[in-house]
Amino acid sequence: MLGSGSAGNSILVCSTRSKLLIDAGLATKEIEGRLEQVGVDPLELNGILISHEHSDHIRSAGVLSRRYNIPLYFNAATYVATQGKIGKLKQVEIFESNHGFKLQDLLIEPFSILHDAADPVGFCFYLKDRKLGIATDLGKPTSLVRQMLKQSHALILESNHDPEMLLSGPYPWWLKQRIRGKFGHLSNEDSQSLLRDLLHQDLKNIVLAHLSEKNNHAELARQTATQVLQERDDVIADLSIAGQHQVGDMIEI
Repeated sequence: MLGSGSAGNSILVCSTRSKLLIDAGLATKEIEGRLEQVGVDPLELNGILISHEHSDHIRSAGVLSRRYNIPLYFNAATYVATQGKIGKLKQVEIFESNHGFKLQDLLIEPFSILHDAADPVGFCFYLKDRKLGIATDLGKPTSLVRQMLKQSHALILESNHDPEMLLSGPYPWWLKQRIRGKFGHLSNEDSQSLLRDLLHQDLKNIVLAHLSEKNNHAELARQTATQVLQERDDVIADLSIAGQHQVGDMIEI
């Protein structure tokens, strides 16, 4: 996790033959610096996958693509929605939501999620018998989301806000309604409910992501998720919290 939260999001996914970014919502210098921390040259990147067009997910996508000759991967609606936001692009690849595609040695399945964007997606990545599931920026965990994330060996899952903190916090009412609505963001409790459905013996890593700095605390999110893990004696998984201002540990699946 290069960074996760309302100020910017980016995830580095590596395999034997591939190095990819999922979103590029941090400032360009931040992404360059954080890649350097983990020993990755931007010139090594095979692509940047865009989940949706909000600025905290695309802020530096255009600059990175042009500077390092990196292809950008969108679905068609998201590509159209980014026009005028990330500049002229030379390398664009269009994928279809809910249709898998190959990139180097990875099979990638983008799946539709509920969020207030043109055609937002989560992603599943497959390599041999390993699976990584990523779902952030979703207001409601649909049946499709549950189906796609099942049997993941590692999960990156939104745990955005504590409902009481959100309602008593400083945001205007319209923004509170947006965040807590079905096209907004998952609360700690919603994330807990989804996680309960996804637990299985081979799930070894769980990362809670996109925590609000104003409407959540890392320990609240951790405690809520830990309650689910304590319900299952047969599941032993490492639980971590993605930070906004620091790079997370590399997780090997």
